Amino acid sequence: MKKEIKRSEVLEENTWDLTRLVKDESDFNQKLEESYKLLDELVTFKGHILDSSKTLLDFYKLEEKYDRLSTRIYVWAHLNADTDTTDSNKQMFMEKITKLADKEALVLSFVAPEMLSVPYSKVEELINEDKELEMYRYALKDFYRYQTHTLSETEEELLGKISSVFGNNSKAFSKLNNADVDLGVITDESGTEVKLTHSNYGKYIESKDREVRKQAFTNMHEYYKKHINTIATLYSGQVNENCVSAKIKKYNSAIESSLYGDNIPVSFYKKILEITHNNFGPLYKYLDIRRKKFGLNELHMYDLHVNIADTPSKKVPFEEGKELVLKALKPLGNTYIKDLSKAFTERWIDKYSNIGKRSGAYQFGCYDSTPYVLLNYNDTLYAVSTMAHELGHAMHSYYSNNKQPYLYHDYPIVLAEIASTVNEVILNDYLSKHAQTKEEKIYHLVDFLDMVRATIYRQLMFAEFEMKIHELNENNEPVTEQVLSDTYYELNKLYYGNDVVSDDLIRYEWARIPHFYTAFYVYKYATGLSAALAFASRILNNEENALEEYLTFLSSGGSKDPFDILKDAGLDMESGKPVEEALKLFSDKVNELEELLK
Repeated sequence: MKKEIKRSEVLEENTWDLTRLVKDESDFNQKLEESYKLLDELVTFKGHILDSSKTLLDFYKLEEKYDRLSTRIYVWAHLNADTDTTDSNKQMFMEKITKLADKEALVLSFVAPEMLSVPYSKVEELINEDKELEMYRYALKDFYRYQTHTLSETEEELLGKISSVFGNNSKAFSKLNNADVDLGVITDESGTEVKLTHSNYGKYIESKDREVRKQAFTNMHEYYKKHINTIATLYSGQVNENCVSAKIKKYNSAIESSLYGDNIPVSFYKKILEITHNNFGPLYKYLDIRRKKFGLNELHMYDLHVNIADTPSKKVPFEEGKELVLKALKPLGNTYIKDLSKAFTERWIDKYSNIGKRSGAYQFGCYDSTPYVLLNYNDTLYAVSTMAHELGHAMHSYYSNNKQPYLYHDYPIVLAEIASTVNEVILNDYLSKHAQTKEEKIYHLVDFLDMVRATIYRQLMFAEFEMKIHELNENNEPVTEQVLSDTYYELNKLYYGNDVVSDDLIRYEWARIPHFYTAFYVYKYATGLSAALAFASRILNNEENALEEYLTFLSSGGSKDPFDILKDAGLDMESGKPVEEALKLFSDKVNELEELLK
């Protein structure tokens, strides 16, 4: 095993260049001080933001100046801290930024109530008076959608004071799920006892040894069963908090409140659930193929995560992985590849693991910097796929930053996973087409099928569970542990079919899903993958205008409502058609796998 090195021992060429953000500690402190001054200037607009078109424009210009500067030092502090979480000096910068953010939230709390207390017609008059304000028309119109859901200044102030009470259910669950978690010990493939953790669970649930994955599954869910009454109390409390908050803000339901920010109708949420219900057949067929390939009489929940083909064992060093990504993504065009190459030549990437470095991978940055990608590259095909995924995020940010004004550069979360998944899908297609053996081709095909199964079918099962539980609360029906577990268990049987054994312990799986504490979020994974598959399929099939429309999407930031941005790029999400097409593609790939296995 390769020995992990200290951060100070990492070669500069393998790290990201953060000097584009902040030169050094002295520069950080100077920019921090300037941010506080700008914040104090913003406070002087209290009671005067809408006095005239000039004051409104001056406020927005000053707010942008503050936001760009404070975001810049926040990103630097965040990235710096993640390179070595054991370095107290680096963590100190994050503490300083947190204090700035706390003050910002406090002193700028007047902005929304003050502006929303004025009719939008008054704001339109100000926009029409000054052509420089025209750029803000969409942002202001979108902001004023919240007017009917904003309380009086006194009520908003009171709500702000008690807001610290909210979120405690999530915090308590996080402690139980992380700090206090004990998943026990299992015996691995070599007969060695190992402590099961959240981080190694994926490894053991994907084990070729059925007894190992059964142990992992059992230990994991027995822990949540043991604490099920406590977790049920926390989650039912969270659901009640969501429903009460929605009522206070004059929404018809918690789901409407959650979807409102992206201007997505509740009818769409229900439509994609209906589409999924109409397409269980291909999933059932795929699961039966898995059962037969394993030679099992019955398929259990702990048999769903292991690839039915052997993992390609070839090591892929970083430089080779880079070339593989650049070759695979050629269908995205010469301009895209040329811009993507900057990630490697301009040090956008922090490549390898070191002692204290944050695990996993992500992309982060701001308007006034290049995108930055954190990796923990380990010479595997999975690491290559992760690189392609994070570089997809990076290119989305790169193009939106370069094509949009600051006001609209940031894209909403509902669009955030599309570009990254397009890269993953195109890479998978390339690896499948260039597979050197039948077994390798099967591996990549199953990898694709499992991505759709886990991201569309599974996430929409979660989404349906959330909807059902919130509806129970809103109908004044009790949300007990029994109700939660029974509801989840019945959905699990529906989504996986009668030919898969819904082991009794799976009824407690809902209790270990952190995303449920951010209501109605998980459906975005399903819509994101559906949109990504639509884009990737059109590009790989060389459909007319497909590439141009995709690049338009990458360059759109948050300049319109999310579904309008996708519509401009050729995808009508609200119709549900991309979800239908994604499940049709899944069905075609299942048939392809069936033929390969013959």
